[in-house]
Amino acid sequence: MLAILIPVLLFLRVIAVAADPSDFRQETNFDEGRTGPSLNVSSCPGYAVVSERQTNQGLVVQLSLAGEACNAFGHDIANLTVEVTYETATILHVNIYDSAKIQFTVPQDVVSLSVGENDPTLKDRSDLEFHHDSNPFEFWISRRSDPDRLPLFDTRTKSLPPTPIPPVIPGDNTTALDGFPLVFEDQYLQLTSALPLDANIYGLGEVLASSGFRRDVGTNGGVGTIQTMWARDSPDPIDENIYGSHPIYLEHRYDAQTRRSKSHGVFHFGAAGSDVLLLTPPVSNTSLIQYRMVGGTLDFYFFSGPSPQKVIEQYGELVGRPTWQPAWGFGFHLCRWGYADVNETRQQVAKMREANIPLEVMWNDIDLYHALRDFTTDPVSFPADQMEAFISDLTANQQHYIPIVDAAIAKLVNASDVYDPYTRGSELDVWMTNPDGSEYLGQMWPGYTVFPDWFANNTRGFWTEALRNWSTAGVNYSGIWLDVNEPSSFCIGSCGTGANLTAATIPTMFFPGTPGNLVTEYPEGYNATIWGPSGNITINGTLTFGNHSFGRLHKKRGLGAAAEPGVNLDSPPYSLHNADGFLSTHTVSTNATHANGAVELDTHNLWGLMEEKATHLSLLELRPGKRPFMISRSTFPSSGRWTGHWLGDNISKWQYMYLSIQGVLQFQLFQIPFVGADTCGFQGNTDEELCNRWMQLSAFMPFYRNHNVRSALSQEPYRWDSVANASRTAISIRYSMLPYWYTLFANASMRGTPPIRALFFEFPDEPELFTVDRQYMIGRDLLVTPVLTPNVSTVDGIFPGQGRVKWRDWYTHAVVDAAISQNTTLDAPLGHINVHIRDGSALLLYDSPAYTIAETRQSPFALLVAQASDGYAFGTAYLDDGESVQPTPNTTLTMKARKGELTIRPQGDFDVQQRLVKITVLGAGRTRPTDIRVNGKPLRNSSNWQFDSGLERLVISGLSLDLNAPISLTWQ
Repeated sequence: MLAILIPVLLFLRVIAVAADPSDFRQETNFDEGRTGPSLNVSSCPGYAVVSERQTNQGLVVQLSLAGEACNAFGHDIANLTVEVTYETATILHVNIYDSAKIQFTVPQDVVSLSVGENDPTLKDRSDLEFHHDSNPFEFWISRRSDPDRLPLFDTRTKSLPPTPIPPVIPGDNTTALDGFPLVFEDQYLQLTSALPLDANIYGLGEVLASSGFRRDVGTNGGVGTIQTMWARDSPDPIDENIYGSHPIYLEHRYDAQTRRSKSHGVFHFGAAGSDVLLLTPPVSNTSLIQYRMVGGTLDFYFFSGPSPQKVIEQYGELVGRPTWQPAWGFGFHLCRWGYADVNETRQQVAKMREANIPLEVMWNDIDLYHALRDFTTDPVSFPADQMEAFISDLTANQQHYIPIVDAAIAKLVNASDVYDPYTRGSELDVWMTNPDGSEYLGQMWPGYTVFPDWFANNTRGFWTEALRNWSTAGVNYSGIWLDVNEPSSFCIGSCGTGANLTAATIPTMFFPGTPGNLVTEYPEGYNATIWGPSGNITINGTLTFGNHSFGRLHKKRGLGAAAEPGVNLDSPPYSLHNADGFLSTHTVSTNATHANGAVELDTHNLWGLMEEKATHLSLLELRPGKRPFMISRSTFPSSGRWTGHWLGDNISKWQYMYLSIQGVLQFQLFQIPFVGADTCGFQGNTDEELCNRWMQLSAFMPFYRNHNVRSALSQEPYRWDSVANASRTAISIRYSMLPYWYTLFANASMRGTPPIRALFFEFPDEPELFTVDRQYMIGRDLLVTPVLTPNVSTVDGIFPGQGRVKWRDWYTHAVVDAAISQNTTLDAPLGHINVHIRDGSALLLYDSPAYTIAETRQSPFALLVAQASDGYAFGTAYLDDGESVQPTPNTTLTMKARKGELTIRPQGDFDVQQRLVKITVLGAGRTRPTDIRVNGKPLRNSSNWQFDSGLERLVISGLSLDLNAPISLTWQ
């Protein structure tokens, strides 16, 4: 939400830094690029092995500089230690750190990685092997099961030709890198590994990548990707660093001779700001990945896979698997920045009910606050008693409420000001500080603000207290929305130090929708000559998108040129490719300090994670036994243990609907699977056709929320008849699929298995799928092919399996006549999203999806079985109460089919009260059955079953079967 004001806030920027000049280094001129030393690591000596010794778990190697220090961007560290640990049979740990242990590393109490198996036999039986040379020290990782021992990660790059890396920002005068030596300095670390030419690389985020889900590795001397790991509040730019930092990648290798593939993963565990480059040297048969860090250590974990799914599961085993989601979280959520008061918020709930569009959770943005301050309600527009009554009504209707919590806490502006969260936090000494120990005062919505220091001893207690007080003062929330927690600040430095705190620091006139900052652009593709006032998508049956008559609804007042970025001399000598340039822009300064003595430069990327962990634990304390529900913006490895994520301040354009797919796929790899986009777009004005298609697409994503910016055209799904109809249909399917969604997320929490999958995750040996990111799979059984372009009534999609798999239409159950290894054109009229069922699947569904999740969960069950050609089908369904913290009573149903036979077997201690009332079998043969038996008893009433020979479909209804006991169905 915040980042849409960047142009305005640049105009208003206050440049002030409260720090001693001795803390500063060299000045940076961002017009001219970096000054000072250029990157000339060709003169860096690398390291040589001094000694090594075997351990029970691996190897310890001592290194020293192999020559004269080069001090490229800091001071070379003379002595390093390399610890090689075989953690499990599939996870190998290689940690290169300064022997004195001065460099910052992520504390164990912030990210608690899993402990290895401590098994000495792993050195001989692990699927991954560590190899190294001594002078210079170089290492490579291979797979033991590979007969050729081809390297998966290989720092032996001296034979490569010198590679001038083209400048990516002005003045980035990188010189030829002769041999890509290991560099380990106090403020610059570099490690390079060879990759196969044009490697299939996925991950390295968070990013909206123009190349798609598969990352670009460049060609013939070019840099394909520069992924900067520096959490940043920005309105969803493309190919730039944004909210989260995830230095994990999955590489998928295909052998054209054997037509087989294997995947492995590489994770750099560190919080330091970094650039990760993917490039290809000129006239070379290899590509490269290069890590450049401004601190920390070279702490790497390698995952052997060998399937994409296994790589993701192994990563989850290390960093922690996703938190359990409450069942109600899978419902439809509605929010807007701009619901002016509690009555308007209540009105949305009523209108959704009138339109019969299911609404599970109502949200409020910062409109809720008094003076834009966290943990408050505005006494005029959202009085506490009315909020309490409103939320009580939601609860009575089995619906839920979620408010926003921003990262910064308002500073008191005068002696008569009363704001308990600030006062209490000051008493408990929980705020981040300047180097001299004074309060760090940034700038956010309420004016000058302080920022919680998650390293301070009392911060979580303070946070729990604030959340408790809020919940008992009218805001009885069901979950929490954490926003702008990169963290974001409107100015550079501790700009409130010495300032007039009573001054209006963020005039509300600069909010979107107020004079000076109106949301004025027409919807994308608006045709001013034929569109009606409501933005009709058809005029007399003619689709109207395409004239690109972009304009403005109002003339936007010019704001003048933006001020130059401030100068912070505490930036590291190597200039990260942070899209905001100066690292302290729009966030807390790098010289801000924490209670443990750490500085923000080292811990910046951890801020959002630490807030998420504190909030999750607070919610557990406040609601014992209930699963916390939380959505957060900034994330880091292991965030999925505590929170879900939304994809940030996206834009109401078709491109962003497409980009949401790669965003969701990225976060499956990052072990944060409960993720989704702001449906219909957050920024700008949407239109009927875009919102129609997007409401359908998001219904088949994990987190499903429509969220809109102030003063933009209203986009609640009831606003247009076509969107309302499409939404009702899509939500009905989503709710009927709830047992399937719930099982996928149970598997994610128990095993780390990704619920949403790129096509090649399930079909890894089909190279035509490696770049596909306009389609995706839900689990292993459902293929989604959304419409992502305007003004069309068909969509092209590929059907995996190379002709060996039957795909059936979700709606008609007809087998698709699909082209092999190429696109098939599908009908896709407005209001229809293509979903197809893979053969061999067995899906437990709710037979009568209702308005809320609670009502839907009282519905009887139906079973949909799609048999393969040999009659095989398999599926599981995990069932519990949907809200209790694990461990809790649960039952897993295992559903298996063979030709003419289906069995359902329960295992567990959860009492399944709903009955199974219908079974549909697809692929049941072309001959009408003469004998159908349920639990051995003949089904004599022919009115209870139907058979369609064309569809090979057998439907048995009118059942009332107890799922707590085994069930069998036979037909012949």
